Amino acid sequence: MENQRSQLLRLAVESRLLREERLREAGISSTVISQAVKAGELIRLSRGVYHHPEAELDENLSLSEVAARVPQAVITLLSALQFHQIGTQQPHAVWILLKQNAVTPRIDYPPLEVVRSSVAASLSAGVDIHTLNDIPVRMTNPARTVVDCFKYRNRVGLDVCLEALKDVLQRGLKPVEVMDFARIQRVASVIRPYLDALV
Repeated sequence: MENQRSQLLRLAVESRLLREERLREAGISSTVISQAVKAGELIRLSRGVYHHPEAELDENLSLSEVAARVPQAVITLLSALQFHQIGTQQPHAVWILLKQNAVTPRIDYPPLEVVRSSVAASLSAGVDIHTLNDIPVRMTNPARTVVDCFKYRNRVGLDVCLEALKDVLQRGLKPVEVMDFARIQRVASVIRPYLDALV
């Protein structure tokens, strides 16, 4: 038991956020985890996600917490816009993309906005992995994020789409990059007139 406890504390000090799955893989029992939480040596952030009391967590805590709980999710739309510093959106929830038939995660906090796609490539094309608070976070890149805004324009609003498109073009993103993802996401005919007007 003591060996597990010291191993747990070592892992907690080495990582900003810890998934329960990782602790179990390291051979640490749920009893030892519970004892460490009761003793104040480990803080339970949410179900299955922990951190050391002195861990320095950054401003992407909500994104990394959701990624730790729902590793198959892709951070997208307003959350990805904010991460990439595109436009002026301040999302009230973490926006995630899931497969069409995936079960909706039960997470009370942070709040979630879930969008779904039946296009297989939408879970991989233009999706990068960022390590935030020691958690791998799958997130759409800037071009793909803008395209997704147009795809889900009824959810985010056309004004958000246009602001994001103008912003990425001013930063030097090539229209061809946007159109490549627009074809994959089946919104090329929607985006093209706006792109033509801005270029």
